[in-house]
Amino acid sequence: MFQKILIANRGEIALRILRAAKELGIQTVAVHSTADADAMHVRLADESVCIGPPASRDSYLNIHQIVAACEITGADAVHPGYGFLAENAKFADILAAHNITFIGPSGDHIRVMGDKIEAKRTAKRLGIPVVPGSDGAVSEEGEAKRIAAEIGYPVIIKASAGGGGRGMKVARSEADLEMALATARTEAGAAFGDDAVYIEKYLQKPRHIEVQIFGDGAGKGVHLGERDCSLQRRHQKVWEEANSPALNAEERSRIGDICAKAVADLGYSGAGTIEFLYEDGEFYFIEMNTRLQVEHTITEAITGIDLVHEQIRVASGGGLSVTQDDVRFQGHAIECRINAEDPRTFAPSPGTITHFHTPGGLGIRVDSGVYSGYRIPPYYDSLIGKLIVHGRNRVECMMRLRRALNEFVVDGIKTTLPLFQDLVGNQDIANGDYDIHWLEKHLAAHD
Repeated sequence: MFQKILIANRGEIALRILRAAKELGIQTVAVHSTADADAMHVRLADESVCIGPPASRDSYLNIHQIVAACEITGADAVHPGYGFLAENAKFADILAAHNITFIGPSGDHIRVMGDKIEAKRTAKRLGIPVVPGSDGAVSEEGEAKRIAAEIGYPVIIKASAGGGGRGMKVARSEADLEMALATARTEAGAAFGDDAVYIEKYLQKPRHIEVQIFGDGAGKGVHLGERDCSLQRRHQKVWEEANSPALNAEERSRIGDICAKAVADLGYSGAGTIEFLYEDGEFYFIEMNTRLQVEHTITEAITGIDLVHEQIRVASGGGLSVTQDDVRFQGHAIECRINAEDPRTFAPSPGTITHFHTPGGLGIRVDSGVYSGYRIPPYYDSLIGKLIVHGRNRVECMMRLRRALNEFVVDGIKTTLPLFQDLVGNQDIANGDYDIHWLEKHLAAHD
């Protein structure tokens, strides 16, 4: 087991990793920018190192500073959390060259899954169902028209190196295709430094289903069920559920077993999430995230398995703590992402939190790194906390969530709490009847 873990992140996920390490008796190092000197994970860590000014590129994305912090403190492992360097293959390779363990998969696996085109090819080879579309990058309009005609309109053009909705355009007819292709390539080049794009069939009313997997790097893999992440705004997840209200036990087992076998065959090590669009009983692979997800908490709630403990165990060579037969799903869980944003315009709302009160009681968990008097800096992601609610079934979970939202108080800034108070009272949400377009349509109707 590791002696000392450096946490290469900030906010609630840094605090989450710190707590897991402490439970395992491992010393912790917090790295931070000057803007995060008063952050909770910095206060609670055994050691802390300032790695630069507020801008992410000069601090949390500064690989040389982070490696130097490892060497100064004697950290023998790094946990990247999510975002920042969590899916940076070069970072994983550099740590390995310095005999520091990256708590995550190999650089090679990060590279393969970070390239959307290669990831799709790999998924297909591993027996994972994929969306019909191009086999590789598409640059010529003529080729794009041929592929679109074969799979049928509408089609969606996506950036190969992309994510978060950037470099993504829908063409509903051949007349739309030329402009969509050019725009997607321009956006992809600007956002990712790579203008390669590919084409897929555009599904009309899909749900976003993701399967949590773990591999031991030596040919064993398990799945920990799925999460439904269909409530999104601008391709950003807002509310997640486990398990999905749209799947039955047979579908859950089928797609889970496919994913577990795939990561075992790949020789994958650590946590990962295989993401799908789901429509009319069929699953279509969209990407694999080679890291811990923001919404890992609801999987923990329904399985009782600490995913960060499991990451640390696997990275240290201890293998998986469970077999597939050990995994049991209990009840239902929902996570709401509480952001420092105006609930109507979603404009960021940095500033000082004057009062912060979290709900409590059975089945309630709040992951947050903020506190009363904490000043939210304007430089980073607006997520300030996650409300996770667990119940014996979805009805109980929704009742408990409604109560918890009414108890949650954040003063001094605007937050998205009112959005969730609205959603929890909506009949479509109560029925579990929504898709990836539902939230944006709902918000547009209430403008």
